[in-house]
Amino acid sequence: MEDAHPLIRELFPGLMAELVSCLEAEGEAELAISVRDVRLYQWCGCGDDFCQSFRTAPPPDGAYGPGYRNVSLNSERGYLILDVVRDQIMFVEVLYYPDLRDA
Repeated sequence: MEDAHPLIRELFPGLMAELVSCLEAEGEAELAISVRDVRLYQWCGCGDDFCQSFRTAPPPDGAYGPGYRNVSLNSERGYLILDVVRDQIMFVEVLYYPDLRDA
């Protein structure tokens, strides 16, 4: 089933490089390593034209619960915010960022 969910590093190498760089700058070395295996599970369905956020895993039935944290990254090209649960990236908020969907 992994074939149905492509690797972000193959789809958007520029975004991948920026995520790694920003995570390392924030002292998030373990997440910087794990981001290489992140897959595009599902695009955000909000419909906002400035949003290119995506899920990297199936959504929970409710709230993320224990072990959840939010990692806001200092990007120069837009907003990058990660939802992380027990050190697994579950959702990547990509706001006001150069267009990914045309890539």
